[in-house]
Amino acid sequence: MSHSTASVAPAARPTGAKKNFTVTQLDAVPAAKCPCGFSRRAFVSPDNPVATIHLVDIQTDAQTHYHKKLTEIYLILEGEGFMELDGEMHPVKPMTAIFIKPGCRHRAVGKLKIVNIPVPAFDPNDEWFD
Repeated sequence: MSHSTASVAPAARPTGAKKNFTVTQLDAVPAAKCPCGFSRRAFVSPDNPVATIHLVDIQTDAQTHYHKKLTEIYLILEGEGFMELDGEMHPVKPMTAIFIKPGCRHRAVGKLKIVNIPVPAFDPNDEWFD
């Protein structure tokens, strides 16, 4: 059996056509203050209503909040602590994933680094506090 090692050239995109992808270096995105600490938010733009991704440094003073429209997926990258979800404390450590539906009051407790994927795309007007 023979194996071809020839490379295939990418298909040419018509001049002026929009790209079907976006690439960002998440740790190079400027950090913004958020209820959980500091967040680096990528893919936030008016022409992207689908989803965003945030690299978040959780501070020990994270505020309990909720969203009326957003679903969030948290992935713990670093640290150990807790997620408070509708008043219940759940231990978290690296590679813990949490699916947070709209209306769930939540906050992280402890110094953590997480990835947060809001769906639909993050809307700062959909952060609610009691």
